[in-house]
Amino acid sequence: MAAAKSWSLVPARCFLRTCRRTLRRSKLADSTGADLTGAALLARTLILRRLLRRHVLADDEKCVGLLLPPSATAVVANAALAIDRRVAVNLNYTVSSPVMNSCIAQAGIRHVLTSRKVMEKLHLQLDAEPVYLEDFKDRVTAADKLAAAAQTWLLPVGVLERLLGLARVGPQDLLTVIFTSGSTGEPKGVMLSGGNVAADVEGFNSVLRLDRHDVLIGILPFFHSFGYTVTMWTALTLDPKAAYHFSPLESRQVGALCRRQGGTILVATPTFLRSYLRRCEREDFATLEVVVAGAEKLPGELAEAFEQKFGVRPVEGYGATELSPAIACNVPPSRAVVGQKQGLKEGTIGQPFPGISVKTVDLESGKDLGVDEAGMLWVKGPVVMQGYLGQPEKTAEVIRDGWYVTGDVATIDTEGFIRITGRQSRFSKIGGEMVPHIRIEETLMQVLHLKGDELKLVVTAVPDSKKGERLIVLHTGMTEPPEQVCRLLGAAGLPPLWIPSPDSFRRVEDLPLLGSGKLDLRRVKQMADEAFTTEK
Repeated sequence: MAAAKSWSLVPARCFLRTCRRTLRRSKLADSTGADLTGAALLARTLILRRLLRRHVLADDEKCVGLLLPPSATAVVANAALAIDRRVAVNLNYTVSSPVMNSCIAQAGIRHVLTSRKVMEKLHLQLDAEPVYLEDFKDRVTAADKLAAAAQTWLLPVGVLERLLGLARVGPQDLLTVIFTSGSTGEPKGVMLSGGNVAADVEGFNSVLRLDRHDVLIGILPFFHSFGYTVTMWTALTLDPKAAYHFSPLESRQVGALCRRQGGTILVATPTFLRSYLRRCEREDFATLEVVVAGAEKLPGELAEAFEQKFGVRPVEGYGATELSPAIACNVPPSRAVVGQKQGLKEGTIGQPFPGISVKTVDLESGKDLGVDEAGMLWVKGPVVMQGYLGQPEKTAEVIRDGWYVTGDVATIDTEGFIRITGRQSRFSKIGGEMVPHIRIEETLMQVLHLKGDELKLVVTAVPDSKKGERLIVLHTGMTEPPEQVCRLLGAAGLPPLWIPSPDSFRRVEDLPLLGSGKLDLRRVKQMADEAFTTEK
């Protein structure tokens, strides 16, 4: 294979060329009615870059925050930061002010690009200056418009790159920082380079074989790596058009957008697919050719019901923020290569993308395992993150000799299909959200007035057909009944998704320990499975 052109590994440089290829073609739309050609997208991006440099950002300001839902405005803002060689930090607008301010402090963010409408809705207190993008409308001058028009239509791309300083940007340069959920303490900033994101976009493209006729329906927030990489940079650097809606929870609006824009590709979680199954009409998704589900296990009965109603069967993929994020996906029949064996095996997450290596490792000895042997899934390739921002010790825990340790237990069959069989990490994915076991345990101990050295309870999870997983609390005795404990957890500020149901508490004689004195998490999981799966 010929070596990749240098610009192809730098998303900002690819973006300029993509806009030039699509000058007069619709490239970007959203639910507000915005519909931008490649020329309009590039011109707006160039103008916003000029305004930010002139009115807001200092030359030494590297990381810039964004608080914007999926929309044309958010895409333009991210693109403007990329072509100005800044690092975009899309902040999670579902977290509390203290958690968000921890992210702001870690990244050294001075300004956050947002809108008044967003800030009025969120009621956040930021330790950074908010920049309201709608206020820029009155600051655009005739000179700004003329310069952007000339750069969009007339200036050779190579000259424009040099003018913007992009010729000096390489694949290793940082493009974004995406913060994890903070499940075991402060959120960690995952550093993704331009090369990381470019490699992931190419991997996604290699599986789905995207072309100019495709329309990506973008519903995942950009503070999640899948939304940032797959539904944004795929559209900015390849030929497909993208259409965005602010929230994946607004099922009817998502369906209407897909129908209006002729969407062909939808990336979502099984939880969102269940909502669309209930609330969307068959005609809403009539043009869909590909539906990829991730973040949770895709139940076979959900795939069957979705196919029966909408005529397209969802396939399962897999990724992690630290992997830019996607590393494997089943190939839907509509994108299979004629004459080649179809890369689809239900119940698996598919085969790894080209250039991605995977292996399983024994959980205790660390020895590499063979075919169909269950062990910790390790991943290696150009999508592995640069590390955690300012936390080299945390980085060293999960990256070993270039391999990323996923925390997921899996098997790999003779054809390379990966099957996730368990999760060793102390969190669950429920409704597509990361739910931290340790944080729930800490709150339980707080509301029950237990001391930190008392091993009286543990949080684990069992499979659940509706939400992916169900939280379980094993305990050796509580001073309050489960119903009251649940109320106390809510009063202590835990989100409803993090609160186990009253019937999910189970008293046990003892909590299992390893020889080292630590909890035997594998045995805890077995005990929960034995106690609750028999109740179905």
